[in-house]
Amino acid sequence: MPIYNPPLRDMQFVMHEVLNVVDELKMLPAHADIDADTINAVLEEGGKFASEVLAPLNLSGDAEGCKLDKTTHEVTPPKGFKEAYAKYVEGGWPALGCDPEYGGQGLPVVINQAFYEMLNSANQAWTMYPGLSHGAYEALHAHGTPEQKAIYLPKLTSGEWTGTMCLTESHCGTDLGLLRSKAEPQADGSYRITGAKIFISAGEHDLAANIVHLVLARLPGAPEGSKGISLFIVPKFNVNADGSLGARNGVFCGGLEHKMGIHANSTCQMVLEDAVGTMVGAPNKGLAAMFVMMNAARLGVGNQSLGLTEVAYQNAAAYAKDRIQMRALSGPKSPEKPADSIIVHPDVRKMLLTARAYVEGGRALATYVAVTMDRAISSDDEDERKEANDEVALLTPIIKAFLTDNGWIATSHCMQVFGGHGYIHEWGMEQFVRDSRINMTYEGTNTVQSLDLLGRKVLGDNGAKLRKFGAKIAAFVEQEGTNEAMQEFINPLADLGDKVTKLTTEIGMKAFTNPDEVGAAAVDYLRVVGHLTFAYFWARMAKVALEKQASGDKFYSAKLSTARFYFAKLLPETAMLIRTARAGLPSLMEMEEELF
Repeated sequence: MPIYNPPLRDMQFVMHEVLNVVDELKMLPAHADIDADTINAVLEEGGKFASEVLAPLNLSGDAEGCKLDKTTHEVTPPKGFKEAYAKYVEGGWPALGCDPEYGGQGLPVVINQAFYEMLNSANQAWTMYPGLSHGAYEALHAHGTPEQKAIYLPKLTSGEWTGTMCLTESHCGTDLGLLRSKAEPQADGSYRITGAKIFISAGEHDLAANIVHLVLARLPGAPEGSKGISLFIVPKFNVNADGSLGARNGVFCGGLEHKMGIHANSTCQMVLEDAVGTMVGAPNKGLAAMFVMMNAARLGVGNQSLGLTEVAYQNAAAYAKDRIQMRALSGPKSPEKPADSIIVHPDVRKMLLTARAYVEGGRALATYVAVTMDRAISSDDEDERKEANDEVALLTPIIKAFLTDNGWIATSHCMQVFGGHGYIHEWGMEQFVRDSRINMTYEGTNTVQSLDLLGRKVLGDNGAKLRKFGAKIAAFVEQEGTNEAMQEFINPLADLGDKVTKLTTEIGMKAFTNPDEVGAAAVDYLRVVGHLTFAYFWARMAKVALEKQASGDKFYSAKLSTARFYFAKLLPETAMLIRTARAGLPSLMEMEEELF
């Protein structure tokens, strides 16, 4: 069975030594009393829940999967999942980052983000049951009526009810403008909703007393496309005026998807037959409200791959130190044994260090974005909130796409470290690979994220958001420019920053002539900018490690070794990506369609 040890030391390093999150948070009125001891204590307990309650269910849950009773339409998750959810609720974990007005603990986003990383490492499929509940909470918190908030937010905060996001239909994926679900207005102000949705994570289960579906549908006579979409609350059980549960609503699971991974999560085909719903926000403005949930989900998916990369790395590193096979090319390293541990072989180390560099770089980026979200939510300065929101908007597609791409690479490498054993279920490695693959696809494919980054977030405002973030990188480069010990990190960072500026300008000029040039370059471009963000945070982590390595704590020497590996072996990928991005459109569009 796979092991999992919460990476608390590295989380504390990023939060307290690199990003100084306590100082950042104390400037926000809502978190003026926060301290490092509180953060550490919460994460220590959260780590225990992840490793002791959830991790033991991951392998068995994958093997067992979910069961649908086609007569009652009820779905039963694997053994132990319901009991684990009860412990999750009992521990107050759903309320961690929620508004105290609705029973929440009001803790910073950054704590919730780190907690969820550990949950995803331990058991991604289980974590998806409560995972979307917080997104539903945020959408209703931002756009719900006072009555809707009073009814639904306390239940979502406590975990008594869970939430889902019902967008996708069989004929349309990302292009929600094509959806067909209909909402008919009723005399009492409610709506009757009819339609069918697919790929609905945790769409039906018995873990909670009620499931709050947020459903996109069209009103009669609504405009075509995305401008004619409205958002509705459609609970599994209708809710009475006093908050008690009423009759079963007309929304049910018509089938479970048979899928490559995350077997223990109930990915449902949901059928709505005259289901009672109430509108969230204004008519035909449903996407604006749903985007709150969608953006939270995109950050959450990046966090899923961050968690999988961490647990895959831990298991592969432990195996590589224990497994003996062959001798080192330079001569025996353990002459007393019949063979050396495979960790002596350079390529095994390359695979392990790739996973380690991607998870530690990803953790720094994700933590930074979480603190920025705290500023966007809690600052009392309107300009600071706007600037923070802009930065989160810029970095969200990078977290979603770059971290999930890296998670796929890293989990595959870690499985390879096990050799043939990695292909066998009992070791758990092949499950990490299968589970990680969906993260590149749902909540907007990584190509869609790339188009969002380049087309909307960068070219859409003539590079304003990117320049602001680039200015932070440039300031750090200038600050460390005369520090001789930092040159191995600063020089490549500065060089890549210049190249990104030139590449962005070049693609922008081409796009004026033919917008398809954006589509031709977007995926490569996102990966280049992803590396720019990683190089920035790796350089910042290296700076701290250099300053503290004299302490004798081997944590810092390991951090420096990983930083050097990242700059030597992973960052150079950008040279190829910049070249392919510049190659542009012609070679992609030259072939006639019928020849494919």
